[in-house]
Amino acid sequence: MRDRGAAATPNWDQPTGAPVPDQSSSTPEAAVSARQGLDTTAVLPYASSRASKRTRWLRAWMMTAPVDLLALLAPLLVTRQYWRGTLAMAVLTLAIFAAGGLYRARRHVSFLDELPSLCGRLLAAASVVAIIAALRHESADYVLGYTSDVAVSAGLVIVGRAFTREFAILARKRRWVEHNAVIVGSGPTSVELARLLRRYPQYGLRFVGCVDSAARQGTAALPLAGTLDQLDSVVRLTECDVVIVGDPDCSETKLMEILSRPRTAGCDVWAATGLWGSRSSDDHIGAVPVAKVGGTSLSGPQWALKRASDITFATVALLALSPLLLLCAVATLIDGGRGIFFYQDRIGRYGKPFNIIKFRSMRPVNEQESQTNWSIAHDRRVGPIGRFMRRTSLDELPQLWNILRGDMSLVGPRPERPYFVEKFSAEYPDYAMRHRVPVGLTGLAQVSGLRGDTPISDRARFDNYYIENWSLWLDVKVVLRTVTEVFRGGGR
Repeated sequence: MRDRGAAATPNWDQPTGAPVPDQSSSTPEAAVSARQGLDTTAVLPYASSRASKRTRWLRAWMMTAPVDLLALLAPLLVTRQYWRGTLAMAVLTLAIFAAGGLYRARRHVSFLDELPSLCGRLLAAASVVAIIAALRHESADYVLGYTSDVAVSAGLVIVGRAFTREFAILARKRRWVEHNAVIVGSGPTSVELARLLRRYPQYGLRFVGCVDSAARQGTAALPLAGTLDQLDSVVRLTECDVVIVGDPDCSETKLMEILSRPRTAGCDVWAATGLWGSRSSDDHIGAVPVAKVGGTSLSGPQWALKRASDITFATVALLALSPLLLLCAVATLIDGGRGIFFYQDRIGRYGKPFNIIKFRSMRPVNEQESQTNWSIAHDRRVGPIGRFMRRTSLDELPQLWNILRGDMSLVGPRPERPYFVEKFSAEYPDYAMRHRVPVGLTGLAQVSGLRGDTPISDRARFDNYYIENWSLWLDVKVVLRTVTEVFRGGGR
């Protein structure tokens, strides 16, 4: 049976769905957009401000994770004999589900697509807990009863997941849940994506317009709201939540720089993977394979998790290392006299300055030297104690207080002085993008050998890779490698 809508060219002047709100040219938003060169007639008729405000805070795990938890804890309503094993099963299962991506956002929602992964991870979690129960309890009746409870909870999880997925599809089709989406590019793939989003609301997205390079203005097959450089303004105008990259030739460096701006940093970014990425992508819009791009900045649950781990680590480290900190303070006093701490202006997240705290290893001639001298690794004014502390990075320990205050994070791009931030930002296009996240006590670039007099471009590349591929485990790996570097004396 032929799809009548597939062959027809979409009529972009007659949007379907909810009624179009009145957007006159006299509104403040339209006036500002006109001054910026944005075509409000290309986006305002398609944007759903009410729906965006109502659902922009919703995330995929908000319904599935609680239902999974209730299903896993359901056996406690019948008997509490195996409550320890039930709790262990619940915690382990949720962790394995989260690690396997079963709570991440998907454009194509299908219970059958998730069923193999769901069953495999349930079996893995149940096996681990059952082995532990068998080792701790010699009674065969206890193990058999517990295994029966595990089977019941696993069955309830599968039923609950089927319900949540069907409800999610219904909510999208009824437009109870939808997010405004801007497409980057105006080529054939972008046209197909726009048509699919307009025709099939079950993907949860409302196409509101597209942006493209200035060279394609006037020749594009889609209504262009502006150029790629104006993406952040289009996102603000349409209250957009999602950006879809439909142009494979789009400059990745330029796009990532735009997506790091405050207005676009909170958007979810999806990319059409094309022919070669179709096999590795497990999600799609229609027949177009898509993949979610890693967060361009740390926000939401990611930021809350990272901040909680920072506070926990800094508190424990300050208490555990207090004798070492006292010893370093006494050594600094003996080596250089009074004034054991050294305060210096550094640039933190979003370019905000703060005072970093270190143990003093030498005294600069004046503030100008402190701010503009690149390295003092071979400076003769550094005493033997100061040189040892710098080589072992013990002079950095007071920055645990900066972490506790919120100026810094445990892991992140290393903070630099304002003079060098301005200099390197002008010389290296990717350098300023490092400031999307809090600066860190240690970083991926530093444990990868990029310390001291090493290429700034390489440092920026490693720092941006860390930001775009952040995970709690990546932080753990960087910390473990930092400890190794400290014992090797690999400091400057």
